Amino acid sequence: MDTPRAVIIGGGVGGLTAAVALRRSGWQVTVLERADSMEPVGAGISLAPNAQRALDVIGLGDEIRSLAAWQGEGGMRSPGGRWLSRTDSAAAAERFGGPLVLLHRATLIDRLAAGLPASAVRTGCPAHLVDPGTAGGRPAVIGTPDGPVEADLVIGADGIHSAMRGVLFPDHPGPSYAGFTTWRVLVPAPAEPFAPHETWGRGALWGSQPLKDGRIYAYAAAVAPAGARAADDERAELLRRFGDWHQPVPGIIAAAEPGGVLRNDVHQMTDPLPAFHRGRTVLVGDAAHAMAPTLGQGGNQAIEDAIVLAHHVAPGTDLGAGLAAYTADRLPRTTAVVRKAARVSRLMRLSGPVSVAVRDFVMSTASRLGPGLVLRTFDGIADWWPPRPTYAAGTNDAPVRPRWILTDENRDARR
Repeated sequence: MDTPRAVIIGGGVGGLTAAVALRRSGWQVTVLERADSMEPVGAGISLAPNAQRALDVIGLGDEIRSLAAWQGEGGMRSPGGRWLSRTDSAAAAERFGGPLVLLHRATLIDRLAAGLPASAVRTGCPAHLVDPGTAGGRPAVIGTPDGPVEADLVIGADGIHSAMRGVLFPDHPGPSYAGFTTWRVLVPAPAEPFAPHETWGRGALWGSQPLKDGRIYAYAAAVAPAGARAADDERAELLRRFGDWHQPVPGIIAAAEPGGVLRNDVHQMTDPLPAFHRGRTVLVGDAAHAMAPTLGQGGNQAIEDAIVLAHHVAPGTDLGAGLAAYTADRLPRTTAVVRKAARVSRLMRLSGPVSVAVRDFVMSTASRLGPGLVLRTFDGIADWWPPRPTYAAGTNDAPVRPRWILTDENRDARR
């Protein structure tokens, strides 16, 4: 039999994970990336245990776990510095079966790209869907600057404002503005150590998290009109909004380069798609289920998508049935995560003094009753496990047994 060909449009986290997983299961893969290089947009990414277990399937889980930097206590604070809730890295790892890992997005992209031959990734290659194909008949067709390309499977990993989603589901309204904007920055670690934290204010949020390489990844969010930008620069905007918050927030802002602060409005799709596939074409990641970053699950869900997709479309199986099974697996789960992230973002956007006081009181009370109450926010999300694979490492590497595979008996006990 000829090796089936998959074309992935978009070279971000979801697209590259799908390419690696499909190649390991026997597909010939090509990634078409519009940008001229694979340098990712974005400073950092948080990978929870659910994504780490998905990465076990392609041999990257342990490498990612080794990059965990959070040790000891952390939690949520008020702008004045008062701790609203505390939790512990060991407690989180015990509850969900692994650490929370924050890393530079470029590090993850590099690790994923290393699992592909150089010829599999074409940068500077904008592509568009011409024909989604039919699962049991004609191939899908992609338009490229070099002419049309046929494929047995096309994967749309082209992000929040996905053009492929619009072709597959033209009647869907797509993502809408979530009501707030975000900033991200990487700086050297300050001289004074601090506990990792998220600080919640009135319609605003700040997070300071250490990376394994010694730098600090900081992120902020605030209610703002869509499309608004600072009249001077975004570091100055951060100083105006967060400069009087507790340390290390002002120090981190002061250490940032004025041009090194990334700002992006947040869009989400609380109205789910009717399916994640049509014909021979399928969507993963933000193209399928754009979500607010308030749970830190956007990249994690894209990784899950890619691994589950590869599980269901192994060469030699019925592609139509496999894509339908992928939609059946992923649509309910990602819809639930999108909506939960939206609920959390509504709490962050509270700005009235009474509503903020009530929110902070509830957080503080829940923490005193037990740190497990705070961690329960991620129950059903961070404790996810990949499906039992239909392949073991695939045709391009020596067969392996991923560490997460357990027997039916002890799998339930482990969870």
